[in-house]
Amino acid sequence: MQTFFTGRLKPAPTVVFWIAFGAATLLASTPKFFQAATQADFLKGDVENLSIDSHGRLVLGPATELVYETSAPFVWAIVGGSDGSLFIGTGNEGKVFRIDPQGQGSMFFDAPELEAHALAPAPNGGLYVATSPDGKIYKVDRAGTATEFFKPEDKYIWSLASDAKGNLYAATGDKGVIYKITPDGKGAPFYRTKATHATALAFDKTGNLVAGTESPGKVLRIDPEGKAFLLLDSPFQEIRSLRFDDKGMLYVAAQSGRPSSGAAPQTDTITPPRGADTSMGGLTPNVSAEITSISIVDLSGGAGGQGSTHEDRRAPKGAVYRITPDGVWDELWESKDDAPYDVTFDETGAVVIGTGGKGKIYRLEGEPLRPTLLARASAQQVTAFHKDARGRLYYATANPGKVFRLSSDRASRGTYESEARDAQTVATWGALSWHASIGAGNQVELFTRSGNTEAPDDTWSPWSAPYSNGEGSPISSPKARYLQWRAVLTSVTAAYLQRNLRPQVRSITVHPPGIVFQKPFSTGEPDLAGFEDQSTPDRKLASAAMNAQTGNTPALGRRTYQKGLETIVWKADDENDDDLVYDIFYRREGETTWTALRRGLSDSILVWDTTTVPNGTYFMKVVASDSPSNPAAIALAGELESAEFDIDNTPPTILIQGVRVEGARTIVTFEVKDDHSAVQRVEFSLDGQLWRGIFPKDGIADSKDEHYELALDSALTERGLVVRASDSMNNVATAHVDAPKRK
Repeated sequence: MQTFFTGRLKPAPTVVFWIAFGAATLLASTPKFFQAATQADFLKGDVENLSIDSHGRLVLGPATELVYETSAPFVWAIVGGSDGSLFIGTGNEGKVFRIDPQGQGSMFFDAPELEAHALAPAPNGGLYVATSPDGKIYKVDRAGTATEFFKPEDKYIWSLASDAKGNLYAATGDKGVIYKITPDGKGAPFYRTKATHATALAFDKTGNLVAGTESPGKVLRIDPEGKAFLLLDSPFQEIRSLRFDDKGMLYVAAQSGRPSSGAAPQTDTITPPRGADTSMGGLTPNVSAEITSISIVDLSGGAGGQGSTHEDRRAPKGAVYRITPDGVWDELWESKDDAPYDVTFDETGAVVIGTGGKGKIYRLEGEPLRPTLLARASAQQVTAFHKDARGRLYYATANPGKVFRLSSDRASRGTYESEARDAQTVATWGALSWHASIGAGNQVELFTRSGNTEAPDDTWSPWSAPYSNGEGSPISSPKARYLQWRAVLTSVTAAYLQRNLRPQVRSITVHPPGIVFQKPFSTGEPDLAGFEDQSTPDRKLASAAMNAQTGNTPALGRRTYQKGLETIVWKADDENDDDLVYDIFYRREGETTWTALRRGLSDSILVWDTTTVPNGTYFMKVVASDSPSNPAAIALAGELESAEFDIDNTPPTILIQGVRVEGARTIVTFEVKDDHSAVQRVEFSLDGQLWRGIFPKDGIADSKDEHYELALDSALTERGLVVRASDSMNNVATAHVDAPKRK
């Protein structure tokens, strides 16, 4: 069981933290409330041994064990040895340390260069060490004796990878060359990436080398003959890491950084010139915390409450992509606050992401994938992961340079400190309310402090005594402009109280135009599922029973066709098993305002008579609310927008351009045009016979304007010829062609 820490006003499903205050001015002021309810809200604070899931729940996170602490500011690489030991490469000292299976560490190799950026296993228990600047590759035997193995003509060596034949590959900068080095140390350029740096290497199951680059950030697949194929052209500056899972899926960590000119920085004692997230100044120490704005809710509806919206227009700092073996890619995760450095997989196969900025570790879970803050390192960057033979997960850090291990057990104590909340003026604090489920031996404590500086310092009040009444404890901190709160969770046995979770609209399906479904009733004229309210009370009861059996997604009956109707079906769920109602909206392409189509639907299907709107490209939005199961004050809603789809109820136009006789043949030329949809099919019939297809002059019907020339082997009779044209939206037009008059 897990101990979820949640805070809200009442012991109902909603889970938020509220802090009420009144401004201490000469004029009366209505109470205002600080709120923390979402993952984004909680990520603004500082956590220790706590996880924050995508629903905004605080839960005791995995216990973290410090394995080894170096004197270096950076640990760049971590690999496992054949005896179960770990090797770590560091900077700015260029040292490689060995950590034995008992956790005892010692220096294994001290390179003359400043950075040991990449490591790879060497034969007989040895180690390849790649250093920078003035890059070299050393081969170090198991006793720590090193020999120079290969020296390229490049300044930096970023990554190493070995193939099945024992050849070593090195990704270098600042010319973006990948070298192939034979087991005897003879190397030559294998592929020139045309990028400033080749930054990451990995081999797929078929023996192809996959490479990531910087300036620009691309992913290439290179066959054994050195022929490259571009897999991903990312919008980010650097590909930081490449990892394959057991199924052969490739995961890519990409991040932005400062522009690279290909030259080294003015000092090589801090960081190389490839991209690092800009908030870290290129991994330099002493990074200032980012201050993020908050939301203040004025329950009286005054100017200090709701009504202002802040749109975060910052560019993302990084993303994680997934590339299938056949080359199809999708973006799994993106962040404007955290830059990904490495990815790995937990025991369930879930993706784990190590980031820089504040040392956060995320896990992607659920369907669709959503991030959970798994842990936060006591360092600024999580630079590399390693899983040992027992499946234990290690991670290396920078600022400072340490190695940690995540435990499968949960921490017994965790703390959360909010950001300093700004009341805009000196305020009289009201009450602090929260709600938690506390089992035997467990404890949740809240504390507050206040001050008049934006960042807490020694002029702030001390932390208050713990508050005991979760329904509303008066805040004892002195009047001030800023307030901060701290939550401490401790657990021996875990209890669980489910907070109200936001409904999720998982998918929206817009069926082809005219496709409708009959409700599966056994008697009477079948109604159309989702088309207005055709139900009798008995049928409503039957429909409710059907929905209960199908997870609130009505079973679709027999498929049929009715011109002008559009069927929209969606899937939604609620982790509290709350009853849901739906509001449906639409907008036309180019419009910014959503128009309500239906409100308060209980079924997750709607049939829309599209003849009531103009032709065009449209979008649907489904808003799911759990209001039937919750009071209005704590009800939540989730929404999803559909992909674009076309509405076209106007048939194409057939323009007969000419009929001419050439000997025994008759030639008919005509044009088919449509204002909105592509012409899909054109047919003709002679004397009431079967329809036969005809193709346009260019051989394929795929545009809104097509030209046709029909050659008949005989003259037209008095009945003439009928031409029928259909567009891609199943609109049909016909035209009659008369036989030419004889001269």
